[in-house]
Amino acid sequence: MFARTEVISEGPPITSPGRSMTRRGWTYARAGVDINRKSRAIDALVDQLRYRRKGRGKMLDVIGQFTGMIDFGDLALTLCTDGVGTKLLVAEALDKWDTVGIDCIAMNVNDTICVGAEPIALVDYIAMDQPNDRIAEEIGIGLEKGARLSNIDIVGGEIAILPEMVRGVDLSASCLGFVKKNGIVDGSGIEVGDAIIGLRSSGIHSNGLTLARKVLKDNEIENDDTLAGLRCTVGEELLTPTRIYVKKILKVLDACTVGGMVNVTGGGLRNFVRLKKGVMFEIDGPFVPQKIFKILSEIGNIQPKEMYQTFNMGMGFALVCPAEQTKDVLRVLGEGAKVVGEVRKGDGVGIPSLDLHYRSY
Repeated sequence: MFARTEVISEGPPITSPGRSMTRRGWTYARAGVDINRKSRAIDALVDQLRYRRKGRGKMLDVIGQFTGMIDFGDLALTLCTDGVGTKLLVAEALDKWDTVGIDCIAMNVNDTICVGAEPIALVDYIAMDQPNDRIAEEIGIGLEKGARLSNIDIVGGEIAILPEMVRGVDLSASCLGFVKKNGIVDGSGIEVGDAIIGLRSSGIHSNGLTLARKVLKDNEIENDDTLAGLRCTVGEELLTPTRIYVKKILKVLDACTVGGMVNVTGGGLRNFVRLKKGVMFEIDGPFVPQKIFKILSEIGNIQPKEMYQTFNMGMGFALVCPAEQTKDVLRVLGEGAKVVGEVRKGDGVGIPSLDLHYRSY
């Protein structure tokens, strides 16, 4: 029903040459987000959700997927929800709201396509402490662009004014999609020897911003600062919109065989273990992470294990396909895609060159 995967890391921490270990390194948990405690909270919630609808439109029990699925005759409807998170605090600091709508849509539609579904409609939810038509207008600009990039209708939404509950602005949405039931991509067809193809991210996307912001603040780096290697200010880099992969992935699904897909969001590389247990997703050719990740790792003394389970590290989406389909998939995906690894015997996901291994249990 819900993705409730827990994973652990094996092997010693890996340090970069010259990195000081005299000060305490930052982790997502230290920044205030403990992903293992979050998983336990999800378990506690889901354990109480036992009722099943009677009649047409029953839920399809497919464990570990990025979106919920509903039986609708020959079709499965998909329904998911997500938000922008603390990236909104960067938007607030810069007073720049015209891109976060793209992030809101991206977080939902990129989850939707993971099961082979086409996203078709979305409703948004905006919570504000006080009404602000300028901010609402700018958020609408991003939502409109995100809708065009993913070919969806925004069919409704809600603006709630909650001065006693919200300080600032929160933004989230829910997305509806559909897929033929015989076309659901659920990971069951993944086999040893399959190729893993990654798609380049646009940067930090919309996950791990709590850790990124805390590290930057701890090092007295402001949003309007410029750092070597960045093409813009720090704040503008953090606000770079999440890449939307919908149109490319739908083209691949029309032309090629795909066994599984991963939206590399919260949990980073760990998301691969949601696809299938009993196989190893070995990433032996990872993307070179964008400069922002190197900066955060160095100034925050963040270990590779923590970086790859918090951030996308340059790979925002991935798919698994039979080896003989590799050339065709790469041809359809075009620029920004490459083979990053292979499915092998074992369990979990790992990067051998960094001695990193996350396994399901």
